[in-house]
Amino acid sequence: MRHDIVVFLGPSLEREAAEAELEARILPPAKRGDVTLAVASGARIITLIDGVFFQENAVGHREILDALAQGVRVIGSSSMGALRAAELDTLGMEGVGTVYALFRDGVLVSDDEVALVFDPATGTALSEPLINIRCTLKRAVKEKVISSEAAEIVLDAAASLYFPDRSWEEILGIAESRLPAPVIRDLPAFVRNSAVDQKRDDALAALRRTRELAVELGLMIS
Repeated sequence: MRHDIVVFLGPSLEREAAEAELEARILPPAKRGDVTLAVASGARIITLIDGVFFQENAVGHREILDALAQGVRVIGSSSMGALRAAELDTLGMEGVGTVYALFRDGVLVSDDEVALVFDPATGTALSEPLINIRCTLKRAVKEKVISSEAAEIVLDAAASLYFPDRSWEEILGIAESRLPAPVIRDLPAFVRNSAVDQKRDDALAALRRTRELAVELGLMIS
């Protein structure tokens, strides 16, 4: 197992898909101190995708800055990585993807947008992150499945729930009384067939960027 490229990954992307995209040391979601340990183990590139939020101390800004000061390249995307990259991109951390850009530009401001609960044994998400709900509703409006007004009602219902309780079934159950019948009929099918997983898309983009950077640094052959 190589140690010069380290990826912290959890529910944003299946491990098998990550391994198919990039040869790297893939570790569970990062907690406080894990970035420091990765640097000590010889990491030249650290790609932070997933990290803990509430169950343990989150990845600290200082440890990322210390890694950058030692010449380690740090990429952030998708979830905790997007949050930290939006906070530290002017200091050398590199952000990748839509979620990062939304936090960087101030469109999103709350950690709640990317928070979810997951099975620690399998990494499977057990709730739906608000950012994915937001992006799915945006697509549904664009494809004229629902109106922008109906999308706002559904989004408000999602935001009213504590993040572990967010599921499409729960959200639509709360919003149902305020939605027209066609939306109640059509939106669940759209979600089943066309839901946006923005966190997954961004995680893949981050791994591709990591590969590009590894080639630039001579760590990998293209």
